[in-house]
Amino acid sequence: MQVLDWIVLSITLLFIVLYGTWKTRGSKNVQDYLKGGNRAQWWTIGLSVMATQASAITFLSTPGQAFHDGMGFVQFYFGLPIAMVVICLVFIPLYHRLKVYTAYEFLENRFDLKTRTLASILFLISRGLAAGITIFAPAIILSAVLGWNLTLLNIIIGILVIIYTVSGGTRAVSITQKQQMAVIFAGMFIAFFLIISYLPDGITFKKALDIAGASGKMEVLDFSFDLENRYTIWSGLIGGTFLMLSYFGTDQSQVQRYLSGRSVREMRLGMLFNGLLKVPMQFFILLVGIMVFVFFQFNSSPLNFNPIAEETMAESSLSSEYEALRKDKEAIYNEKQDLIDAYMISADDEIKSRIATANAEERIIRNQAKDLIAKVAKDTNTKIETNDKDYVFIHFILKYLPTGLIGLLLAVILSAAMSSTASELNALASTTAMDLYKRNRKSEISDMGMVRMSKWFTLAWGILAIAIACVAHLADNLIQLVNIIGSIFYGNVLGIFLLAFFIKWVKGNAVFFAALITQVIVIIGWWFDWMPFLWLNFFGCILVMTIAIIIQAISKET
Repeated sequence: MQVLDWIVLSITLLFIVLYGTWKTRGSKNVQDYLKGGNRAQWWTIGLSVMATQASAITFLSTPGQAFHDGMGFVQFYFGLPIAMVVICLVFIPLYHRLKVYTAYEFLENRFDLKTRTLASILFLISRGLAAGITIFAPAIILSAVLGWNLTLLNIIIGILVIIYTVSGGTRAVSITQKQQMAVIFAGMFIAFFLIISYLPDGITFKKALDIAGASGKMEVLDFSFDLENRYTIWSGLIGGTFLMLSYFGTDQSQVQRYLSGRSVREMRLGMLFNGLLKVPMQFFILLVGIMVFVFFQFNSSPLNFNPIAEETMAESSLSSEYEALRKDKEAIYNEKQDLIDAYMISADDEIKSRIATANAEERIIRNQAKDLIAKVAKDTNTKIETNDKDYVFIHFILKYLPTGLIGLLLAVILSAAMSSTASELNALASTTAMDLYKRNRKSEISDMGMVRMSKWFTLAWGILAIAIACVAHLADNLIQLVNIIGSIFYGNVLGIFLLAFFIKWVKGNAVFFAALITQVIVIIGWWFDWMPFLWLNFFGCILVMTIAIIIQAISKET
């Protein structure tokens, strides 16, 4: 990084932090601190909801996901518009009418205190883990490619978020997220058009799509019913709808975003805005990854995009085997140059088939390289990330973007990390303060006393998130890791809420014990890989409802 990149990065992040702190200083009561004084307009709600979901993981992992596996991941979001309509019709009017601070307050009114407490604790566990991961995700990748200290990066990101989140609460989160989304959209659009401009003369955007299509990267829809296939239109519409209903309807980090709205109308418009824009946004981010893939059809790419893995292999006992694989990959790269040139002249099916074969052979070589890296890691008892999906886009940014824009794209990644982490800390503090601390406190406490306690809880969760980030380890893919954590808990919580909304004769004891049993079964199912993680949402939701109905039917509770 050059001096200009540091200036762009520093000014962007400091402006967001200082502006958010200054604009929202001096909250006078709990409503102002936890619900932003109910002043948010629909477009602020919509952007805040999007920024909460669009963490740094989205902008690091999603392009790499497209680079390796194509556009099919967009199916994951197909259930989101459906979920937004249900939330607008069912969840928002109810929350607004009850004037709740958290989603879980409703559960005590409908069931009992222990059910409210259980749902709150399930949220705190899942979102507490996710808060650490949203800090850890950009930190570990930036530390690997830039040589920055990982622990120091975790602490810096966490402290920046804590400063304005503790100071201004919900309103600070919403205000800063508008600036963060502006930075994110600007950075991603600039990167997209630069990638296209870097393609060889004569390779238009349409031809780039043709090349990606010939390589099997443009297959968006998969109508198969194969449960081994993680992303299909059915897992997106069914599993995705249940996940999005759980996330946007019962996860306090999202519920708190729209509870700050001026009215039911503003809340609904904000959520519909999110529903309309989110799928195209994810499609666009995947398309950026596709363009990076096309770019590397004309420019040599590393055998593994993780620089630590590459450096380790160069000095290992298996360096000669690794180098042989690199030469094999380069030979395929040279072969593809001729095939792509021929395909551009005549889009022949035979040539297309040969391109697909070449890409399949390259994938095999990359997987063999990962096996070698894993072997070296095991033999030397060191931790090396073999899966390089999360490193693809950052590699392109640092190696090919001009000075100044590198700083802007790094600001995009860190802004996304800060926006999602801020929402999570804000929601964790609200749930702890209202559902656990205030509800179980014996004596009364003033508004300012609750504001002070909420700030202390925000600080405490921020420190815990930093601690989790410092001990976290990468999974197969960061964006999948966050969704896996959500899928383990969200279906169960959604089932509790659906029972509360629609099955009035089921009482608190039945729901409480059904939720405990369901959570154990879902964790076992995830551990033994019974099904793709997206289906865990549907499974958990149906299971808790079924068990609760059975328990209620055989019990004498009225």
